[in-house]
Amino acid sequence: MGTPELAAASLAALLGSPGFQILAAVTQPDRPKGRDLKLQPSPVKQLAGAAGLPVLQPEKARDEQFVAELRALAPDLIAVAAFGQILPKAILELPRFGCLNVHTSLLPNYRGAAPIQWAILNGDAETGVTIMKMDVGLDTGDILTQRATPIRDEDNAATLHDRLAELGAELLVQTIPDYVAGKVRPQPQDATRATHVGKIKKEDGRIDWQQPARAIWNRIRAFTPWPGAFTFRTGQTPPQLLKIWGAELVLQPGMPGTILEAEKSGIVIGCGNDALRITSLQREGGRRMSAAEFLAGHPLKPGMKLGGP
Repeated sequence: MGTPELAAASLAALLGSPGFQILAAVTQPDRPKGRDLKLQPSPVKQLAGAAGLPVLQPEKARDEQFVAELRALAPDLIAVAAFGQILPKAILELPRFGCLNVHTSLLPNYRGAAPIQWAILNGDAETGVTIMKMDVGLDTGDILTQRATPIRDEDNAATLHDRLAELGAELLVQTIPDYVAGKVRPQPQDATRATHVGKIKKEDGRIDWQQPARAIWNRIRAFTPWPGAFTFRTGQTPPQLLKIWGAELVLQPGMPGTILEAEKSGIVIGCGNDALRITSLQREGGRRMSAAEFLAGHPLKPGMKLGGP
């Protein structure tokens, strides 16, 4: 059971591993995407269809007809990764070995949505994946296995997502046989150490130049590609929105939000502490550009201000 690319990685790993009999794939209904809003199948549906698997797409996981269809399949175990709906008790208790979830954090840290983004935003040195036996709580089930990975300076939410997707898929394939054989003892989570995170909102990408440069740098990395870190070029009516795609830390003082340098190598902006060199950006309605490309068509000069309306 899963929907996005992260879940497709786990399905691909299961399909490529001998010893697993996959009865069906369950994913979200097709959703409209793109400028023409055509219905698009999820990555899991596309992969399942190519593999010849039956695909179930319930609008709601609690739907009695869907639960009956699952019961008719009589699965021994259900693997779940970013399905996008809360599973009712009737489904959690249906398989003989329960439901195992691939969660992209080292539980009990970052229960809830968007753990990848929040780990980068908070400046964590590492994160990882957890294979958990699901219960009725939100990411509160017993831990079966975990694997850590460092968060690198060059990571953003997209690159870390891809690495964790592969890591989680590998760990899921390794965990299931040992768990079914009784070689893995589920470990309850320490609820006293639990942290909870919510969904990312577009407004979370807004840059506050009063913050330290490192905190802003983390925000840019955490919210690339979505919702994107953004600021505004003031002095225009209306202020021009600028989406920031890439930046580097600079040990240089300067007034927060003030352009200190505007060179081909980057646009240096003062922050609450130190500065940032913007290396890649995009104006609203335009394409992503390097700093050199942007400055060729949109001159910026030291002393100009960036901020918010």
